[in-house]
Amino acid sequence: MFTVKQQLSFDTVHEALVIGVFEKNQPLDGIVAEYDRRLGGQLSVMFKEGDISAKKKQISYVHTLNQTGAKRLYFVGLGKKEALTFDGLREAFGKLFKTLKQAKRTEVAVVLDTFVTDDIDQNEAAHALSEAYYLATYEFLGYKQKKNEPEKRIETMTIYTEADAAEVEASLFVGSVYGKATNSARTLVNTPSNLLTAADLAEYAVELAKKYEFEYEILEKEEMERLGMGAFLAVNQGSKNPPKMIVLKYQGKEQWKNVIGLVGKGVTFDTGGYSLKPRESMVDMKTDMAGAAAVLGAMEIIGELRPEQNVIAVIPATDNMISGEAFKPDDVITSMSGKTIEVKNTDAEGRLILADAITYAKHHGANYLIDVATLTGGVIVALGVHTTGAMTNNEALFEQLLEASAETGEFIWRLPITEKDKERVRSSKIADLNNSPGREGHAIMGGAFLGEFAEDTPWVHLDIAGTSVAAKDDDLGPSGATGVMVRTLATFVERFE
Repeated sequence: MFTVKQQLSFDTVHEALVIGVFEKNQPLDGIVAEYDRRLGGQLSVMFKEGDISAKKKQISYVHTLNQTGAKRLYFVGLGKKEALTFDGLREAFGKLFKTLKQAKRTEVAVVLDTFVTDDIDQNEAAHALSEAYYLATYEFLGYKQKKNEPEKRIETMTIYTEADAAEVEASLFVGSVYGKATNSARTLVNTPSNLLTAADLAEYAVELAKKYEFEYEILEKEEMERLGMGAFLAVNQGSKNPPKMIVLKYQGKEQWKNVIGLVGKGVTFDTGGYSLKPRESMVDMKTDMAGAAAVLGAMEIIGELRPEQNVIAVIPATDNMISGEAFKPDDVITSMSGKTIEVKNTDAEGRLILADAITYAKHHGANYLIDVATLTGGVIVALGVHTTGAMTNNEALFEQLLEASAETGEFIWRLPITEKDKERVRSSKIADLNNSPGREGHAIMGGAFLGEFAEDTPWVHLDIAGTSVAAKDDDLGPSGATGVMVRTLATFVERFE
């Protein structure tokens, strides 16, 4: 896909040549000045008249009329040089690749050095470019009958740079791994629940394990019963599809210690159970396994990049259905940890399956825990649809995750868990815990409940109910599943100290 070259010849034939331009007042310089000369000064005129813009994320395009080897020049506006951030560059590349995809270009060259600033070197620009390419051009093809016309997409991309070619190639590879893994998660989340049951999710995880030589374990219902996973099994009671507890183990160190546990909610469809969701709220509940998808996407990156860390991924997978056997409000169930839970809301099922998954991750030696879940509508009310809610019992662990999220552009915001919140979760008169002690601070109640199972293990909870799906397109992808937290989890694992 990517070829790195050092010398750009103005006579080399390219379908499209991409150049980054910053807002500036001086005359055209560098490579743009040479193309301007070859085109008889026409670029200067077009810049002056606004036909080519250096404003942030403006894509301008000029046909060279065979005056140079490149048939078309695409200019990517980057705004003020000193203000360009890595996030801003990634979005600008995303806009570019969407434009090139729409134009059905199949071959592109990029002058990478025109995208470099004092804060962003060629390696970072290369990472932003390849990650943005995969994120921005992703589409979920769905199940419509295929059209006969052949699909055109970029097949080759030449990257011109004076930087070290091997280093730039490595950065392009890392960026593409991050982009592709995020897309894998997006596809899982976009897949309808009749085509992605707990068994299908387990099968996908096993394929991942075989590809990357992870150890794996798929617990069946009988084993869960033997281990006393009463919280997880209660949620599955109403379903005809058996539950699966999916475990993937990556050992990047000689000894199995300092183990990071990634726990992802895998509810493949959520009716709400007997606390039935209204019709509008039940649509798109196929996406209630986005936490599981995020963990599997992160494991794909870990499998490709092989960081020197130990990671255990635990995914409880089931749907939440209604039948004569389904669990009910007022039931009391016993979790794997031994703690009893009074069920006040069968639609607060995610925290129940995660409770046993967190206990099982600790059973496998997890010293640090991060759980990811589309847990509550309350987090959307609190933080909207662009910010993931976070809760923690450990400041240092949270700070590391916060840094990773800043690096990947996946914004998170911490919500508090106070002693009063813990008291509310422990407020049942007949059991140790209450799974839904009221609407007030609902997102915090979900986090506080999970904290009862993390106990003293350093832990962060990520509620992605608002960020896992986008209602409309943006520069880095279409509407639908976003693959949120795949890149943050992987970055966290790579950088973890």
